[in-house]
Amino acid sequence: MDDLEKYTALLDQEVDVQVDRPLGSTHPGLDFAYEVNYGFVPGTQAGDGHEIDAYILGVDEPLTTFRGVCVAVIVRHDDNEHKLVVANGNIDEAMIKSRTRFVEQHYQTSLIMSQSVIRAGQ
Repeated sequence: MDDLEKYTALLDQEVDVQVDRPLGSTHPGLDFAYEVNYGFVPGTQAGDGHEIDAYILGVDEPLTTFRGVCVAVIVRHDDNEHKLVVANGNIDEAMIKSRTRFVEQHYQTSLIMSQSVIRAGQ
């Protein structure tokens, strides 16, 4: 996939996420519940033709919308889209991996972290 730049361009940027799968909701076609809020960034386009999807970390209640900073990109090497990680505080790599594992365990992934998050964790 060669559109990674449109994802990484959002790192360190404040973005609005429209939550279409709130914490605790079930996936409409698969057998799992969302362990975090999950949605999309309106006005963007991912490799699947829909908006770019985003996990929301740091909020433990169901949401309908969220404004936060893009702190990481989950690069899916075996899919036609990647995922953003949006948060409202310091989030480290271990937290991202553990909180998104419920879905991302099914893909071959790597993580691109925001430079501000990396500095904050040093």
